[in-house]
Amino acid sequence: MPASASAVTEPPVSLPEAAAPRPKDRPKRQPRYHVILWNDDDHTYQYVVAMLRQLFGHPPEKGFTLAKQVDKDGRVVVLTTTKEHAELKRDQIHAFGADRLLARSKGSMSASIEPEASTG
Repeated sequence: MPASASAVTEPPVSLPEAAAPRPKDRPKRQPRYHVILWNDDDHTYQYVVAMLRQLFGHPPEKGFTLAKQVDKDGRVVVLTTTKEHAELKRDQIHAFGADRLLARSKGSMSASIEPEASTG
């Protein structure tokens, strides 16, 4: 290196910090739907508890609470989820079959889905 040459120091490069996403840039949350189980007189509490455990993973205590509520109110929300998942769970309820503990039971319980009420 010649005597007249000097080392050049470059200033440090600072990278801009990532800007926080603006509300309009955030992805929209998928609409949520309730899976509604409807009451009837053709299924036992044991059936409801077993179905809710098998299809939804609800422990027996929660299943029994939901069974009492559907018996009392005529309907109960068993899950709130995306539309596609709600449709699947409704269809699984419809395919669960008759209550073997009750001779008059000819098929599955009824279920439907409905949009979750908007809170905004």
